[in-house]
Amino acid sequence: MDEKHPVRVTILSQPYTLLAGADPREVEELAHRVDELLHSIAAKAPNSDSTRVAVLGCLHLADRLHTLECDLNALRDRLNRKSQEFAGMLEKALEG
Repeated sequence: MDEKHPVRVTILSQPYTLLAGADPREVEELAHRVDELLHSIAAKAPNSDSTRVAVLGCLHLADRLHTLECDLNALRDRLNRKSQEFAGMLEKALEG
């Protein structure tokens, strides 16, 4: 079992202590990116409270995740088609 280490991060001026696995710097970098995103959203909606900013940030990240999942599925489909195409070409080459 991996040992967890506490990591202090700040998101929207709020401190958090998170438990990180292998590389605490990765957690720090992710927290920094989330903080930047939420500050960017807060700057565009200055009258919004932190909960609203967090929800908008979650929606933004969910949209990015969905887009990446769609791209990944399209790449998998293309890879499967190409694999079948190459397998057919290989079969023909071995027959002839």
